[in-house]
Amino acid sequence: MAGSIAITVENGIAHLVLSNPERRNAISSAMWQSLARFAHDAERRTDIRVAVLRGEGDRAFSGGADISDFDSARSDASGAQGYDELVEAACSAIEGLACPTLALIHGACVGAGAALAASCDLRLAADDAFFAIPAARLGLGYDPRGMGRLLRVFGSQGTRHLFFTADRLSVARAYEIGAVDVMAAAADIDATAARLAQRMAENAPLTLKAAKLSIRAAESGAGALLAEARRATTSANASADYREGRLAFAEKRAPRFSGA
Repeated sequence: MAGSIAITVENGIAHLVLSNPERRNAISSAMWQSLARFAHDAERRTDIRVAVLRGEGDRAFSGGADISDFDSARSDASGAQGYDELVEAACSAIEGLACPTLALIHGACVGAGAALAASCDLRLAADDAFFAIPAARLGLGYDPRGMGRLLRVFGSQGTRHLFFTADRLSVARAYEIGAVDVMAAAADIDATAARLAQRMAENAPLTLKAAKLSIRAAESGAGALLAEARRATTSANASADYREGRLAFAEKRAPRFSGA
């Protein structure tokens, strides 16, 4: 089956590259499974403080789900539901990572690719990027869980535009409505993403975990998430990193956080 996820970790930053260039980095079933597997494995690792997702090359973040899967995996209603579960599992796993996540977007960010980008905490996009959801051109129903994710990122009107017209949403418009956090010239976006990822990787990971949980709890209203966020906040306040942060501030030096 075409496509793979190339994963490297360096200086606390995990780089995940959607690699299926002949299909504009369309995401195959195996790639969805690899994304979920990475997220689950990352929770047991201490060397990952930030995750950056991008597509191979500069033509596309992702052209969406690999449609070559559809005849076998999504040929009827039952298959479509199973495929939706596969996509949701991967997006939820990326969304649930304890560390911050960045989607670095060049070119096309379409369909399930847009859903994956919406699963990340931040989106950095080149000025050649665009978003589109072509579900209405394919006649397929869209999972309400994924719709909720898009609503949180693109807002009510942006999501309506994407679905009802099936037309492109420009990166300028996406930036205007807050779906894109940083927009830069295509030649500069990689360096911009590297600086932002490094800045976050240098921050206290327990604080970032607690903050991310608190944000998700506030957005969802889920009691279980709120309880988890409270535990994470308590852990951060009792950590060696908190003591290190206070000491570094008093000594006027950069803190050295260990994640403990």
